[in-house]
Amino acid sequence: MKFEVSHRTTYRYSEPVVHSQHLVHLAPCSVANQRVTRHGLEIHPSPNRRVDWRDTFKNPVTFLEIERSHKELVLHARSTIETSAGIPTLPARTTPWDALDAALATGGTIDLDVVAYRCASHATTASLDIADYTRQSFPTGRPVLEACTDFMRRIYADFTFDAKATDVSTPISVVFAKRRGVCQDFAHLTLAGLRAMRVPARYVSGYILTHPPPGQPRMQGADASHAWVSVWSPEYGWQGLDPTNGIAAGEEHIVIAQGREYNDVCPISGVLLGGGEHSVDVSVDVAPLP
Repeated sequence: MKFEVSHRTTYRYSEPVVHSQHLVHLAPCSVANQRVTRHGLEIHPSPNRRVDWRDTFKNPVTFLEIERSHKELVLHARSTIETSAGIPTLPARTTPWDALDAALATGGTIDLDVVAYRCASHATTASLDIADYTRQSFPTGRPVLEACTDFMRRIYADFTFDAKATDVSTPISVVFAKRRGVCQDFAHLTLAGLRAMRVPARYVSGYILTHPPPGQPRMQGADASHAWVSVWSPEYGWQGLDPTNGIAAGEEHIVIAQGREYNDVCPISGVLLGGGEHSVDVSVDVAPLP
């Protein structure tokens, strides 16, 4: 599939900002089953300094510094991306989850890019209750992708999407107790459970193609960022699982960045001198192309 993605963020300040610095994750990754054919980032006012590089997790990232006074900041990322479904997997034929230690140490070397994602982060540290809940999907000897898929589907069945139940700082212990949250919460909860089982798993930020109700047109700018996880097996490498929708990530999922948790791949972060109170308006459009 081929997509045109537009992500426009507008910050409005009650007082002038005289100096600001921002870290931006809005450029899509070129990863397996995804190819970026075009990307551009428009910034108003124009930054005095801009640096583009790849971060620790191999994501494209942009640093901006603005030294002129402004009461509005606009960042508009536009990209053209091609995706494919990838090869079919057989979850029941993957390595048992409790045999991953041996699989990771094959040949006397350890892939640190995989092992790093077995470790809990600040937002993905599991409580005993979360670990016990996860363990129901992980009996001894169960194939790792089969267990992970079962765990993902249980979260989809047991938890309710509720945009008002949490905010960006809500800990997963509260999400688990309420059984409510949004895609970021469900991704963090899934990661916490999987890492409690020592399964390599990473946070994925991006977009998913939305479909309007039958007979209604697509609403421009009404899409939103999305989050899911990817898990590792020796047989298939990294495979995406979307607990918000209870499905495997496919060609309608578009990857922007990958890390240990949301804080590693936050779309826009920064520090300001001045500004007072502020408001944020985000408009996202994911449009399939012929």
